[in-house]
Amino acid sequence: MKRILLRSGKSPYDVVPVEQALHQDVIATNAGNLIFSDAAHKILETPRAEVVSNGIRTNVAAAGRINEEYDAFVVPLANAFRPSFEPQLRRLTQLISKLRIPVVVPGIGAQTGLDYNPARLKPMEPAVREFVAAVLERSASIGVRGEFTERYLKDMGFRDVEVIGCPSMFMYGRELDVRKNAPALGPESRVAINGSHSAVKSQGLDGVIRRAHARYPHLRFVGQNLSDARQLHWRDLSDPNGSVTAMPTHPDHPMYREDKVRVYVDPVTWIDDLRGFDFSFGSRIHGNIAALLAGTPATVLCGDSRTLELCRYFGIPHRRINTLTQDLDPAELYAEADFGALTGGHQERFDRFMGFLERNGLENTFTHGDGGAAHEKRLRSLAFPAGIRPWNDADVASLTSRFGWLQTRIGELSTDNAKLKRELDKARKTAAKPAAAAAPQRSVYRIARRAVGRPLRKALQAGRQ
Repeated sequence: MKRILLRSGKSPYDVVPVEQALHQDVIATNAGNLIFSDAAHKILETPRAEVVSNGIRTNVAAAGRINEEYDAFVVPLANAFRPSFEPQLRRLTQLISKLRIPVVVPGIGAQTGLDYNPARLKPMEPAVREFVAAVLERSASIGVRGEFTERYLKDMGFRDVEVIGCPSMFMYGRELDVRKNAPALGPESRVAINGSHSAVKSQGLDGVIRRAHARYPHLRFVGQNLSDARQLHWRDLSDPNGSVTAMPTHPDHPMYREDKVRVYVDPVTWIDDLRGFDFSFGSRIHGNIAALLAGTPATVLCGDSRTLELCRYFGIPHRRINTLTQDLDPAELYAEADFGALTGGHQERFDRFMGFLERNGLENTFTHGDGGAAHEKRLRSLAFPAGIRPWNDADVASLTSRFGWLQTRIGELSTDNAKLKRELDKARKTAAKPAAAAAPQRSVYRIARRAVGRPLRKALQAGRQ
């Protein structure tokens, strides 16, 4: 049995309560990460291969154990070639450099503007070079998301670069059925909209949301950020993004008050819910890929190179967000959306992706397994939490679930502190300088206040509203 270590926030089979998911950040700040990591998990799971999640953490000290326990390390990434990700990229390089097993990267992207100008990436070029070199020493090629990233790496001198898109689009294999079930959108249509904070704040999406909210009574906004989820579940506005009142995830937004907002911590519930919609649009690439996987038509409003190159590669209907008009109606996007290139070219792209895996020594469930049937059956046997909804309730049941979790956290921290106190008391009796042992205790109390204090205060405030 081959054992594959997969970089992912959690296994698709992990049923994590909402409070715990937010506390541990299993979505790695963005729920879209789970779409492509869950797809990779399913694809790589065969009768001869076990897939294990690493919990997203990059522990360089674990290199020896990884070499002993695993046969390959698979690292699905999104827009990893961006300045804000450089520290994480360097840590990944440090870990990979210590590995003796194959390391496979199935779909990584560079992020710059819609003009594909790589100038902003120049300062981090050394980090990118070191990462790609370390990967290519341990694999036949590196998989990239699209044309811009391919050119970006080839201009650095790397040749073993393959355009394969993103694993998320192959979650259900060779078939992809997306079709319009109505000739046009109308007031009774169910429309899903998604968008990043930057798209809402500075790229005109706030106006599009307002107008769509007025025209479509069944409109739903689907957020993806950890801060979005915390706003819905805890009414937590402590994140800097919490000041964006134009975001439907903000408690002051009318869509929040009308229960027309969701955030998902499991792709299976996310995709299932989108099956009931007529159309999805917005600036979130994986928010719209979730819709396409559900068979629901979608259009991406591209705001950067990472979304644009992926849409161009897969033939996903899209518009550049900087061309949006003030009176944009989703009915217009729906009418012009053509899914012929998306569905017609899917099998060829699927074969290309499977060929990439084979060249890198990895089997896939569609060629070497049951096509993911066992995987899907196991998912359907589990009770995943529903999408996170706005906390507008003041009933006892709503308060009980949240306070119950907080009480459990307080109990766990109290137990840990009591154990630490006993250890410190013992150390004081034997240590020559007992004062030196007091610092860790103060640190633990600070951690406890941060872990429990903020959500407790927010919960109390929400309960009084």
